[in-house]
Parts: sequence; structure tokens; C-alpha cells
Amino acid sequence: MDRRAPCLGQCQQLFYILREFSMKMPYLILVVISCLSACGSLSTQTEKRVQGELPENWGTETESAMVEPSWWLSFDDPRLTILINEALLENPKLRQADAVAQQALAQAKIAGADRLPQLSAALNSSRQQQSLATVPGANVDSGANSIISEAHGAALNISWEIDLWGRLSSLSAAARADFLASEQNFRAVQQSIAAQTAKAYFAVIEAGQQVALSTRTVTIFTETARQVTNRADAGVVAPTDKLLAITNLETARAGLEQRRDALQRFTRQLETLLGDYPDCSIDTPQQLPPIPALLTTGVPASLLTRRPDLLSAELGLHAAGFREAASRSALLPSISLTGSVGLQSNEFSDLLKGNFSVWSIAGQLVQPIFQGGRLRANVDLAQAQQRAAVEAYADAALNSFAEVESSLASEVFLVGQEAALLRASDASTEAERIASNRYEQGVILFLTVLESQQRALDTRSAYIAARLARLNNRIDLHLALGGGFESNP
Repeated sequence: MDRRAPCLGQCQQLFYILREFSMKMPYLILVVISCLSACGSLSTQTEKRVQGELPENWGTETESAMVEPSWWLSFDDPRLTILINEALLENPKLRQADAVAQQALAQAKIAGADRLPQLSAALNSSRQQQSLATVPGANVDSGANSIISEAHGAALNISWEIDLWGRLSSLSAAARADFLASEQNFRAVQQSIAAQTAKAYFAVIEAGQQVALSTRTVTIFTETARQVTNRADAGVVAPTDKLLAITNLETARAGLEQRRDALQRFTRQLETLLGDYPDCSIDTPQQLPPIPALLTTGVPASLLTRRPDLLSAELGLHAAGFREAASRSALLPSISLTGSVGLQSNEFSDLLKGNFSVWSIAGQLVQPIFQGGRLRANVDLAQAQQRAAVEAYADAALNSFAEVESSLASEVFLVGQEAALLRASDASTEAERIASNRYEQGVILFLTVLESQQRALDTRSAYIAARLARLNNRIDLHLALGGGFESNP
């Protein structure tokens, strides 16, 4: 025989009672609504979006392929792909964002649980001694001064707040929107980590190229200083030429040390993004990759459904609206049901018998009357938070449009800058060669040689920096367009 049968029967009895009670609830609800009809109609949750006229196209026309989820593949650099994948697995900030999303998921589950009946089981046992002098009618002449009594019980308790006005469902929906927003924030952190890793990677390569350029320059200036020193010591050229050559050499050496310092800083930054100890041991290529073709950006309106930060701001707006609705619902009556069914006996062994059953059921209707203005203040607070969410969304949208427009415009300017610096670099290199030859022939002053050498160094360095700027701007464009890590439906 199943000893659980009496307990199961008691549970069924409780649910039958609750069902009978709940069948009468619609009449009670109608009475409550009729009493509140003079107070005005109930507010409903309305979806608010930022309205505005958006252009059909961006200010700069684009062509080629659409933005890809894994945009870093467009650089055709296997080493970059490996490092970004490593950063997406090991970066502490990304793990932190994932933990925050898990917290939001737990909060959403907690908020959703309030809408369901709460069920708990209880088992209690007590033993007490009581003086007979305090018991009415007790015979104290029998020789016993006290009695010992025991009480044992087992109960199944249920409580349920009926979500009559949608307060609990609004709070649950708000928590769900917060969770979805945290997922979008996680996507935003993913994109940011990928972009930071790519930028740091290219910065390391560019810094290495600058170090290589400075090293070659120091080698050239060392030879120039040696030749000029020999000629000055022989009295062929003025002593000032020797001093100027030494000055130029030492300045180049100082520039080399500065570029070496930049290289180690960028290298440690990249290693930190990868979650590795920053000991400058990472290997990178010696040349920057070619610039990929410019991508198609789509229409400006598509940005609102693609960028994770905008989606997060929109979800925050929805969450604020749900909380505003919940705050209004808190002004209305709340209805709750409680029930308990179980067994109670003076002997623990009797709990398994069905003739010791007990049960109770109760309903409660509570209408807030005076709480010092707290509930009204909660409504004002929720409305202010909703207005702040609207403005936050509008601000995020405007900034996102500005980022795309700026990156597209910068692409045009940077292309022209890189082309001009390439021509300048070629011209300055040729000018340096001609100046050195003419100085050896005694046609021009040494100052012209020094100026041509410095111009050649500066233009070559600026050209390398311009290529890095174009790569960084392309990364910014991918980031501004919301490319990478598409949202799950």
C-alpha cells in the first residue's frame, strides 16, 4: 500500500477547495471594478519609439559587399583571425559581460516566479511540559505537578497573488527586457573586444614598421656622420657640418627609442586583450595587410535593428515602460489566496492516517489608502525613468548615425591623404639621394642634405601611420554598422 495516498488525497482536496473559491472570484472582481469606475479608466502599456525623419541613403555612397558577421576575415590575415578568436575566449571583460547577462537571466526568472502559485511543504514537531496549576479543572492532588504533551504536523501550503491588473506580469516583462538588453550588451562587448584586438594588432605591426624605419635611418645617418666627420677633420668641409651631422644622428637615435617604447606598449596592450601575461612575447607580421574593398552600408534605418547598443537602449525603453505600468497597477487593489492542507496529531505515527487531516483557505483583498505618497512617488519615478530612457535611445541613435557618417567621410579623406603621402615619400627619397650627391660634389650646403634626410624620414613615417589610420577607420566603420555576432532571433 502506498503510504503517500493520504497526503495526495489531501492535496487534491485543497485544490478542489481553491477551485471552488476561484470560481466565485469573477463576481468579486466585477464588484471591485465597479467600485473603481469612478476613479477613471485603467492605464494601458503603450510602446513608445523615437520618431524622426531619416535619409534614404548615407552622405557617402558605398559599394561592394554587405557588412559581414566576421568582418575581420575581410582583412585576409590568418594571424589576426586567430588572435581575435583567442580574445573572444579569454578576455576578462567579455567573461564579466557574460556573467552580467546570467545575472539578468536569473533576475528575469525570479520576477516571473512571482506570477505563479507558491507551494511549500512543512513538517513540524513540538514537545512541551505544562504545570497542572495552570490547567482548569486539573487534579493537583494526584501527585503529578505537570503534564507533557506532544504535537506533530505535516502541511502543504500554497499562496497565490492574482495578477488582476498586470502588475506582476509588467514587472516580469521588464525583467525579461533587461535580460534581453544584457544580451545585446554582451554582443556589444564582443564587438568592442574584437575591434580593440584588431586595432592593437595593427598598432603593433605599425609600431614595428616605424622601429624598422628608424633603425634604417639611424644606420644611414651614422654613415653620413662618419663621412662628414672625416671630411671636417681633413679640412674639406666646415666643422659645423660635422656638428650638424652628429645632431641629426642623435635625434634619429632618440626617435628610435621613442618608437621602441611605443612598440612595447602596444604589444603589452594586445597581450592584455588576449588574457595573457604582458611580457612582449607575442609574434606579429612585419607588414600591414592591404585595405579591403569598402563595404555596402545599407540604409540608415537598418542601423536601428543591427547595432547592439541601439537594441539594448530600445529594450531599456521597453523595460521602463513596463515598470511605469507596474507602478500604476500598484495603486489598485491586490487579491491573494492562501491555503494549507495537512495532518496533525499528538502521535507521530498517526500522521500517516487520513483521519487526522486539517485544512484552511483564505482570500484577501487589499486596497492601498495612505502610504505617505510613496506609491504616487513611485509612479513619478517610473515616468521620469521612462522619459530618460527615451532620451537615452535618441542620443544613442544620433551618435550611431554620426559614427557611420564620420567613418564614411573619413574613408574618402584618408584615401587622399595616403596617396599624397606616398607621392611625398617617393619624392623626398629621390630628393635625399640628389642632395647627398650634390653635397659630395660641393654644389650645395650640408643643411640641404639634413633637411632632405629629415623630410624623407618624416614622410615615410607619416605614410605608414596613414595606412594604420585607414585600417582603424575601417574597423570603426564595421563597429559603427553593428557588424559581427548577429543577434539570435
